[in-house]
Amino acid sequence: MDFDTWLLFVASALLLSATPGPNLLHVLDRSVSFGLRRCLFSMGGCLAGVMVLMGVSALGLAALLEVVPSLLGMLRVGGALYLAWLGIDAWRRRQAPLDVGDGGGWVTSSRRLLFRDGFLIGISNPKMLLFTVAFLPPFIDVARPQLPQLQILLATFAVIEVLCYLVFALAARCIAGYLQVPRWRRCFDRGVGSLFIGLGAALLASG
Repeated sequence: MDFDTWLLFVASALLLSATPGPNLLHVLDRSVSFGLRRCLFSMGGCLAGVMVLMGVSALGLAALLEVVPSLLGMLRVGGALYLAWLGIDAWRRRQAPLDVGDGGGWVTSSRRLLFRDGFLIGISNPKMLLFTVAFLPPFIDVARPQLPQLQILLATFAVIEVLCYLVFALAARCIAGYLQVPRWRRCFDRGVGSLFIGLGAALLASG
């Protein structure tokens, strides 16, 4: 893989990662609710989930989903239901005062739970498996060893994904002060909840 090909991959990955989806929406919500430092655990969970999916597809297990389409269907339904549950949870969320400082927000959720929820979000879209199979190969030079190239691509994607998470998390902290007003906080929670439910419905309908 030459440098020009790598730059093309960077541009493609940036466009993909910056497109709003479940991961970025989750980071936005957690940054507002718990503060930037605690949101880092949510980011780590989301990234771990995405990397697991991409790693699994790189190992060729995505071919299994093509052979056994019912498995993809079951995973898709599970992911859709989880996203819908997050949406309902946001709608029902009890209002609490926010601390607009860096470590603020609702501190009732442990770091482990923040990471777990992020991981479940990141891994909740099984179609990422098949997408990765189509996304990575064009950037790999088959005339050269493929494993080092794959490692470079995955590492590059991880860095870009984290940068996008940070941008959304910082943007969320900028509006956290306004969300101390219960009315605006309620609108934010219900807006996020509606988007999660919509994403779940779209994932379910995509099959």
